[in-house]
Amino acid sequence: MRTLRVRFAVMLATAAVVPLLTYGALSLYSLRTGTRSTVVEGNLNVARQVADQVRRYIGTNFQILQALAADLDSTNMTPGQVDRVLKNYVLRFSEFRELTIVSAAGQATATSRVGQAGVVASGEFRAITSAPAGTSDARDVSGVRMSPVFVDGDMLPTMLVSVPLGRERTRAGWLVGEFSIEALWRMVGGIRIGPHGYALVAGPRGELLAHGDPDQRVRLATDALARTQGGPAQGGDEAMAVLVSALHASARQDPVVRELERGDGTRQLAVGVGIPDLQWAVVVTQPTSEAYVVATRNQSSLVAAISLALLIMILAGSVWGRSLIRPITALIRGTQAIAEGRLDERVSIESKTELGRLGIAFNAMADRLVDLQENVRKQERHAMFGRVAAGLVHDLSHPFKNVQNNCRLMLKMHDDPEVRELFQRTTDREFGTIKRVFEDLRNIARPMPLERFPVDLDKLVADIAESMRANAEAAGLTLETRLHGGRLFVIGDMFALGRVCRNLVLNAIEATPPQGRIVVTTEAEGPRATLSVADTGCGIPPERMATLFEDFATTKRQGLGLGLAIVKKIVEQLGGRVTASSDAGRGTTFRLEFDRIEPPEPSA
Repeated sequence: MRTLRVRFAVMLATAAVVPLLTYGALSLYSLRTGTRSTVVEGNLNVARQVADQVRRYIGTNFQILQALAADLDSTNMTPGQVDRVLKNYVLRFSEFRELTIVSAAGQATATSRVGQAGVVASGEFRAITSAPAGTSDARDVSGVRMSPVFVDGDMLPTMLVSVPLGRERTRAGWLVGEFSIEALWRMVGGIRIGPHGYALVAGPRGELLAHGDPDQRVRLATDALARTQGGPAQGGDEAMAVLVSALHASARQDPVVRELERGDGTRQLAVGVGIPDLQWAVVVTQPTSEAYVVATRNQSSLVAAISLALLIMILAGSVWGRSLIRPITALIRGTQAIAEGRLDERVSIESKTELGRLGIAFNAMADRLVDLQENVRKQERHAMFGRVAAGLVHDLSHPFKNVQNNCRLMLKMHDDPEVRELFQRTTDREFGTIKRVFEDLRNIARPMPLERFPVDLDKLVADIAESMRANAEAAGLTLETRLHGGRLFVIGDMFALGRVCRNLVLNAIEATPPQGRIVVTTEAEGPRATLSVADTGCGIPPERMATLFEDFATTKRQGLGLGLAIVKKIVEQLGGRVTASSDAGRGTTFRLEFDRIEPPEPSA
């Protein structure tokens, strides 16, 4: 039954649970993958939009600077007029903190500042006017050369930009300006991706140029000041630098997606796109717990739904399995009861399925078995009574016939002393025979009482052989004895053991044809003493060996068949063991084994 339950559970798991779990796993994987793709694509769209805004913002201001340089090249204005134009531009375009015309000799010819030009006084303009384009100190963007970002005296992010004046061979100088990207800070700071997601702009080396998180602005100023002073950045983000480096290293400027672990242990989903002409990068960061909150919520709901469905399926399968296994269990109990002989056992299966019909068939079979058993018992009683009656008729008819004949002779010659003596001997002999038949029947019904005393097997066998030798010679047989020769004693009843030995010898005489031989042997085998009776008769058929010692089982045509049954009962009562071996056509050997004892003292 346990195997059936295991198989049913495996079948249920294979048919329902495994597909459900497979579907759940695939659904969870698809949900997680789809949600991640959606979140990444959404953040990438935000990063692209920010990159476009930054590009337009920088490009627009650079075009303004180029237009001013073109106007100054195409007009012949006095230095005072140029000063006024530069001041008007600074007032009009607040991103430019200072605009200065620097001659080829490095002298300020016009400036928007009152007093000495700041870029000339600091000498910073030389970094972008004399450094080769594309280096870390100067980069050309649409004809405008720009410097790295630094902080000015007001701790605002600033960079120097310059546009050449005149033709390349007759260079008249440069239009140099301080370009503030404070507006870029405000633009990036207004972008939010969820409650804790921000956009940021990073420079070529991964340095922060703008960050949407207000808490990071102090770090921006600190890093920019450190770079201005030639020192290392204090608050650099190594993971972010790796991301920006990957963006710059991409030949096709493909977007980069990473899940980064920040210094505080939180994981961030970072997506970035590059601005190739500026060598800047726009990165959108968002905590993974926040980015995937919808996926996590849907995943929890899906897991709960799958678990609930699985629980319902298991409960339904358990109930259904019990309803299926319960009738089978009832049938097994009923079958075991029938096998144990309790034919009154019945099963009650209230089902209209095949199991219900099987229960009905089982009950019908049990009813039929009861009827068949009763019929078999009647037939066995009749057969037994007939066999007993036939045996009694056979065993008693001869003694009664002899008594009857002697009675008739006695009626005719009652005065003859010899007749009276013959009548007495005959009646004594035949009534002894009748008495033995009745004793056999009584001993089969209940064991005979036995007395246990030390018995010498050699003497017992010698006496029985002496008394039975005349019967063997009358049948044309030779009766031999092969005795142990020593004092071979066992615990037993002299009369009962004599009867056993006599029955075995009589059976051997009846089963052996003339000129045959019967050998009675006693032996000592360690702690056991054996007595065997072997003959050269016709033997016993193999199919009769299994029932050889049963009551009323005989191979003879007549008789009750109680001799060997009595032999077995007496031997077992004395604690011995009897076995038989036979070779059809060659003879049979009966072997008795008893526990051997020490010979008693002669006085005893």
